Amino acid sequence: QVQLVESGGGLVQPGGSLRLSCAASGSIFGMYRVGWYRQAPGKQRELVASITTGGSTNYTDSVKGRFTISRDNAKNTVYLQMSILKPEDTAVYYCKANTVLKDYWGQGTQVTVSS
Repeated sequence: QVQLVESGGGLVQPGGSLRLSCAASGSIFGMYRVGWYRQAPGKQRELVASITTGGSTNYTDSVKGRFTISRDNAKNTVYLQMSILKPEDTAVYYCKANTVLKDYWGQGTQVTVSS
């Protein structure tokens, strides 16, 4: 079984930065893909960024150049570094891990960008 716990959300001003963490209860080596999703009120959930075991990354256009996804295998953690935050980045952010047998979701962490 895999359990994911997100952390790092909070309230920041426009232009500020936050780093989100997605910590797994076990090794992340079995997770061939981990993605960060977000869902704002009244909006559909969207994939923000993803990373594979090979280190390949993908980003949605709206965050390219501002967000960076990374992993630390020793800590069983995937990060989302968010910079130059905008009000439209406000959402609940979720991590999702794909394994061979099952997909896992975290419970989400709130990110609010407001002055």
